[in-house]
Amino acid sequence: MIDSGKRNILGIGISCVDYEGAVARVLEAAKSRTALKVTALAVHGVMTGALDPYHRYRLNKLDLVMPDGQPVRWALNWLYGAGLKDRVYGPTFTLKVCEMAARENLNIYFYGSSNEVLKNLQKNLKIAYPKIKIAGAKPSLFRRSNDDEKESIAKEIRDSGADIVFVGLGCPRQEIWVHECAELVGLPSIAVGAAFDFHAGNLSQAPAVMQRNGLEWLYRLCQEPRRLWRRYILLNPAYLALLGAQLFHVRDFSDPGLPPKKSENHA
Repeated sequence: MIDSGKRNILGIGISCVDYEGAVARVLEAAKSRTALKVTALAVHGVMTGALDPYHRYRLNKLDLVMPDGQPVRWALNWLYGAGLKDRVYGPTFTLKVCEMAARENLNIYFYGSSNEVLKNLQKNLKIAYPKIKIAGAKPSLFRRSNDDEKESIAKEIRDSGADIVFVGLGCPRQEIWVHECAELVGLPSIAVGAAFDFHAGNLSQAPAVMQRNGLEWLYRLCQEPRRLWRRYILLNPAYLALLGAQLFHVRDFSDPGLPPKKSENHA
């Protein structure tokens, strides 16, 4: 089990952690019913913080920032000798936490996406893990929520009897929600990206060989070129350029970011 703290990648504290270490952190927080702010970042997620000081601040306030993408894992290994043999991929991590929750008799809750996706997600998980206990599910508002709505959603989650909350609002909205609302919920809150769509059967995952070699982005680009081309065609080269600047000490990435203004909140 690896869980040896955070390391700076382009100004973002990325956790040197494997699946076992990350699941253990969630289990501990769930059993003690304490807030734990968790996300899994691939290149796009890291770049949202590298390019935006306000979002960088949010990401650096999260408790566990897992290396979702292979290029992020490689960066930890190259820069810090982390020795990570695998990434901590959000969709796979979701299943590992669900398996643990079923075994430990813990209740899970899903927040985000649409009613149809949530319905199929719960159906498929109940087939995969017959003992799983789902406390509830709530679709995204698909817009910015105000303070009253945030408190109402948090109360609904608390009242459901949930022990663990999965958040699927898309990057960066899900990280903003976890940053702003996990303390209101008072439970481990995990941003898991496209995991809801994958496990609901709405999207197919890249073949294992593409995942292992850091080519999942290419598979997803082929699936949704009009929506994702800017994300991958522009941000992937920018990530490599900035990583090279960090590796060769051309640029300093010590700036932890700036506290967001009230108008910058989008959860």
